[in-house]
Amino acid sequence: MRDFKLELASFLKDKISCLSQEEIYAMIEIPTNDNMGDYAFPCFKLAKELRKAPPIIAKEITDTIDIETVDFISGVENINAYINFFLNKTLLVQEVITDVLKEKTNYGLEIGNKKGNVVIDYSSPNIAKPFHVGHLRSTVIGNSLYRIFEALGYKSIGVNHLGDWGTQFGKLIVAYKKYSSKEAVEQKGISELLRIYVLFHEEAKNYPEIEQEARDYFTEMEKGNEEALDLWRWFKEVSMKEFERVYKMLGVTFDSYNGEAFYNDKMAEVVRELEDKELIEVSEGAKIVRLEESNMAPCLITKNDGSSLYATRDITAAKYRKETYDFKKCIYVTALQQNLHFAQWFKVIEKMSYDWSSDLVHVPFGMVSMEGGKLSTRSGNIIFLEDILKEAVDKTKAIIEEKNPQLPNKEEVAKQVGIGAVIFDDMYNNIIKDIQFSWERVLNFDGETGPYVQYTHARACSVLKKAGLNLEELPSFDIDFTRISDEATVAIVKELGKFKKIIKDAADHYEPSYIARYAINVAQAFNKFYHDNPILVEEEILKNSRLSIVVATKYTLKNALYLLGIDAPTQM
Repeated sequence: MRDFKLELASFLKDKISCLSQEEIYAMIEIPTNDNMGDYAFPCFKLAKELRKAPPIIAKEITDTIDIETVDFISGVENINAYINFFLNKTLLVQEVITDVLKEKTNYGLEIGNKKGNVVIDYSSPNIAKPFHVGHLRSTVIGNSLYRIFEALGYKSIGVNHLGDWGTQFGKLIVAYKKYSSKEAVEQKGISELLRIYVLFHEEAKNYPEIEQEARDYFTEMEKGNEEALDLWRWFKEVSMKEFERVYKMLGVTFDSYNGEAFYNDKMAEVVRELEDKELIEVSEGAKIVRLEESNMAPCLITKNDGSSLYATRDITAAKYRKETYDFKKCIYVTALQQNLHFAQWFKVIEKMSYDWSSDLVHVPFGMVSMEGGKLSTRSGNIIFLEDILKEAVDKTKAIIEEKNPQLPNKEEVAKQVGIGAVIFDDMYNNIIKDIQFSWERVLNFDGETGPYVQYTHARACSVLKKAGLNLEELPSFDIDFTRISDEATVAIVKELGKFKKIIKDAADHYEPSYIARYAINVAQAFNKFYHDNPILVEEEILKNSRLSIVVATKYTLKNALYLLGIDAPTQM
């Protein structure tokens, strides 16, 4: 597809000798009001160079423009210090629609993994703790980034860095021995592990000595005590069954489940390397790397008893991933509260003289809180993610029964729409924002929501079915582009033409909300087009021309939803 902005920059270069084409390209704006044109060039930056008022410069440049010399401009208008350009609408529609219909189901998606590997560390729940609403953000944001980078031609590698090591397992072993049984855990699964974990912390208030028992059991695990390790492995198996069930509901998969325990035998080598490079300093028995030059507190590598910390494991894991995957980027999707932790150990990697330290990226997100208070596993104040997803599906099912009881595959559509609603709600706002979880908002299917986008996709599919077209093998159309250049058609076409740039912007800013908001814009523009333009008219060429818009919208919406990890039903 032609890059009209680039062509405009090239065209203006002949009129503005004091700026490079790259500078002109960067200055070209898209007006917020369509009445102001499709592109606008501000002349403020030229005032100092040309020693004239910007409005005078804008008028002088406008007077030199002959639109007959270019095919893509239909009009030019000078308003104050701006030169506004109007694109040839017929040519615009032709370029975008031809491009979409050529790429079809792959529109916006660069097929192949030619650009190298991108490792994405996301979800990473703690073993033996329930998968609650707080885990949703890392899971769906990471899954979306995985798909976004693959859409740009990278090979994404999803890593679930499980929290499968630490003192909490000593606590759980003590709690299991005191308050539970094999039968109870096998019958109730992770809910039983949660019950005894909460009970442990309640009991520790009155009997603090059990905290030492827990530390002793974890020490036994580190020493290789088989009884302790067998219990640890069992707790892990019980947890993974629930995790996999939730991941299946969300449509999320991983390429690696290497968690904290995987790096136990690899950390000593990293500590030795830090010592060999004279980066380690001993402070009160602990080993640290000082970071004063970066205005940060020291990064703790080992405690005074020699045990490792999160930073030790993360440095070790980063080295392993670089050696294993030779990544172009290694992205960590975790809560904003971990900013300092990542900044510290990223700096340690840099001090180790690894040039790939600049390829490590922390993508922070805001926290999730409940309307009734803060989420806390220790107190049991949590909302199980599986319960949320099931509730969303049940609510969707009830709506279907009320509004479209004859809908085929009601169960499957209810899953697609209900779970899609939960994911979209999380993705719609910038990920850095804190979210207060609200059943009412999450399960509200009106307005700027996932179900609205899914319904628009289903509406497009319905039109195509009524036209007698097979959704799996959509034909090419004979199109008269002069018949589809009305305002509503041009508006939807403009949105469709932005898709590839939106994907790149989402990757550049590690921000799936770009895709979510774009999907809403496409849905709104299509529904306006649908309202203003009868599609299944008798005149064949006009019908086919308008159907081409429907097909292009269907492809784009389906792919946008895919990048968010959401299904696109063909009927609702």
